[in-house]
Amino acid sequence: MESIFYYLGLPFVKFYKSLEKFGEFIIFQLKLLPLFFVPPYRIKETFKQIEIIGVGSFFVIALTALFTGLVEAIQLYHGFHKFGAESFIGYTIFVSISKELGPVFGALMLVSRAISAMAAELGTMRVTEQIDAIDTLAIDSKKYLIIPRIIATTISLPILVIMFVFIGNLSAYLISTIALGVNPTAYKDTITTFLEFSDIGTGIIKAFVFGYLISIIGTYIGYFTRGGARGVGLSTTKAVVYSAMTIFAANYFLSSIFLYLDW
Repeated sequence: MESIFYYLGLPFVKFYKSLEKFGEFIIFQLKLLPLFFVPPYRIKETFKQIEIIGVGSFFVIALTALFTGLVEAIQLYHGFHKFGAESFIGYTIFVSISKELGPVFGALMLVSRAISAMAAELGTMRVTEQIDAIDTLAIDSKKYLIIPRIIATTISLPILVIMFVFIGNLSAYLISTIALGVNPTAYKDTITTFLEFSDIGTGIIKAFVFGYLISIIGTYIGYFTRGGARGVGLSTTKAVVYSAMTIFAANYFLSSIFLYLDW
């Protein structure tokens, strides 16, 4: 009889614990906010993290953008060709990459390349007591380890997304005009005719939000790692999974907000 009640109540207990952990996460982030404006600002460490996170992710995101543009052009050409509207794929590709594919794919690749490493690094520092040693030296470990990584990710991702949009659209244009036979002038005219600032601004705003969200998740999980080497592995997995889920959820809500604002 006890086992029946145990299994009936287990989902509710897990849900309560999840809410409790989420509350702890929110409280930690609220306590973290003032540290962004209090010196020392750790500018050198921030630039170091920009190099690691942003510059280090350039190649993998550029390669993702290249093949995203190629596939996007092929698939849209196949559909538009049935209606004789091949010339309109230029603007359609531009909007889809700049508003959706660029921010989402760019953020996902940054998660797999940088946020996972960030969680693993901080987790290793925690289980080997390096973070405790930093606190012992009267240095705020959150200010020294977390803040520069959050700032670096929030700055790097919009720049990487702009690069993603450029490379993705360039590859789509080249394969459309060279391999698929789309008229180059018509391709460019649809973009210049229908393009609006919001088509570009939406993706950049999303990139800022995604960068901040995935960085606070990765640093939080890594900073509070427990359980030795196994705990580091679990933290890395959690950072990737939670960050990816957050990207998709945030993308939906941001898209809904922009649609409501007609932007």
